[in-house]
Amino acid sequence: MTTAPAVEVVLYHLSDQHEDVLAAYHEASRRMAGTPGLLGNQLMTELGRPDSFVVVSHWETWTAFETWEGGAAHKDQTAPLRAFRDTGRTRPFEVYKVLASY
Repeated sequence: MTTAPAVEVVLYHLSDQHEDVLAAYHEASRRMAGTPGLLGNQLMTELGRPDSFVVVSHWETWTAFETWEGGAAHKDQTAPLRAFRDTGRTRPFEVYKVLASY
């Protein structure tokens, strides 16, 4: 068994503007660089559905994520991707606690 991040956050995005989503992702990632507790993030697209994207961020602890989410920098750091959120979902994000991993 390997050590896994404590929290995974999944943000759903929807857009036909692939290059714009990619640019926004890179800008948001630059803004978030050095955020305490953030282990990294990934941009993925759904196979067979090029307009569907998710950003998954990996957090060291729940406390680190909660502190960042409640902080003043949160909204500015994630602003570049906000226009692409999938608002057709009940919630445009999900937060998962890691229970086990290998």
